[in-house]
Amino acid sequence: MSDSLSVAWADAWIRGAQAVLAEHRMELIDLDRAIGDGDHGENMDRGFKAVVAKLDEGGIADVQGVLKIVASTLMSKVGGAAGPLYGTAFLRAAKAVEGDVDANGVADLIAGALDGIVSRGKATTGEKTMVDAWTPALEAARAAAASGATAAEALRAAATAAAEGAEATIPLQATKGRASYLGERSIGHKDPGATSTAYILNAAADAAEAL
Repeated sequence: MSDSLSVAWADAWIRGAQAVLAEHRMELIDLDRAIGDGDHGENMDRGFKAVVAKLDEGGIADVQGVLKIVASTLMSKVGGAAGPLYGTAFLRAAKAVEGDVDANGVADLIAGALDGIVSRGKATTGEKTMVDAWTPALEAARAAAASGATAAEALRAAATAAAEGAEATIPLQATKGRASYLGERSIGHKDPGATSTAYILNAAADAAEAL
């Protein structure tokens, strides 16, 4: 297991994310039907399939190149809120890293993604959005990096925190996005964007651990 992650990891990450999003497509659709417009699972599945088709064309030199392809493809292929939010997240993540990614680079990548989501969606923690998964993921990655963890260990810490953050959206009342129209009826449902975030970061950790 390497202390830093290269383009091979980034490629494996996104392919793994595509597979897990396809596997959980109906779950994400059902979550979004409860508090949104029901298209999150379909959009994420379609978007990441398009990303993998781009990766199959080859010629990507580094982690940054993979992240840029994810960003541009999601922005052009995914409707609803997810396309602009995830597209901006991956674009800012690409700008935050250079070369191979160590544990501090993992934290920088997640920080870039979170910054993109916040700048695009204007959400903060506690509003029942994907920010509730990305924020604890960043905190966990930074803590892991500070303690001398490897990049893979930092990713696993981030993924675990993101999953916990997604679960923690269940009792929240949505105050941002389409779900906010439901008011108290949004309580008791897990946020679909936080859920897909947890799956994507888990795929990143799985890919790092498999190297």
